[in-house]
Amino acid sequence: MMGGPDFKVLIVDDHAHNLYTLRTLIQKHLNATVLEAASGREAIDLTLNHRDIDLIILDVQMPEMDGFQTASLLKLRKRSRDIPIIFLTAAFKSEEFQQRGFAVGAVDYLLKPIDDNLLINKISTYFRLIEKERSLNRELERKVAERTAELDEARQYLENIITHMGEALLVLTPEGEIKITNPAACRMLGYREEDLLGLSIGDVFEEEGDDEAGAFMGTWLEALIRTGALAKIEARFIASDDRRVPILFSRTAIKDTDGNITDIICIAKDMSGYIRIDNDTVTEATTTTNAARTTEADHEQ
Repeated sequence: MMGGPDFKVLIVDDHAHNLYTLRTLIQKHLNATVLEAASGREAIDLTLNHRDIDLIILDVQMPEMDGFQTASLLKLRKRSRDIPIIFLTAAFKSEEFQQRGFAVGAVDYLLKPIDDNLLINKISTYFRLIEKERSLNRELERKVAERTAELDEARQYLENIITHMGEALLVLTPEGEIKITNPAACRMLGYREEDLLGLSIGDVFEEEGDDEAGAFMGTWLEALIRTGALAKIEARFIASDDRRVPILFSRTAIKDTDGNITDIICIAKDMSGYIRIDNDTVTEATTTTNAARTTEADHEQ
């Protein structure tokens, strides 16, 4: 016996004797479940109730709804449109009628009286093709599942980095609206995440020397468009309680293939408690100390 226990065949004929003959033949040579329909309407109803039909063997000559009409309706329905159909007929032997069968979606056309070996061989061939397709689908599903797991792992890894990084992260739209943030930014600004998202960067940012935070979307944006990034600058965050939090701030533009900015990544380090020392002052202090040491040495001599 060929085939697998998962194969299901629907045979359609208005004569009970023909259904019995087909069912007996298939069950004798193939390991498949056989469903029977005595009319085209019954066949359509069965395809609605059984989603796992693999093959339909359809008699052409039937009253009320013939095989051509039945096949046409089956091909219109999403659930049954891809089921292979083998036509059986004793009357329509001309090439014209065979072409009509192929036109309505038949994959094969057999003449009555049926050659048992020929029918079984054809059904077996379709079973092998179906099993190959199933195998390919299983392999594709496996690869998709593996890739999905890899992407989930990578996403979780990045989320952990963003969540635990010490610097504040703000991802903006090109218009300056906050679309992504991290816990460090929420703590630094004193906002809940849901309250921070959707705010304009001008609501929480004040650049050194600028009276209005709206300057954030001014000349620096033009520079981002030209270069894609700006060096770190000193600025201030405006916290929810109106405190000014000194920060060291950097901005990077993400662009699409056409060069348009899609996102702006902003990273800020809290500089509270740090003291700025001018380089010239450091140099002068070092020079004074060295001069004092030279004087002390002269006195000892």
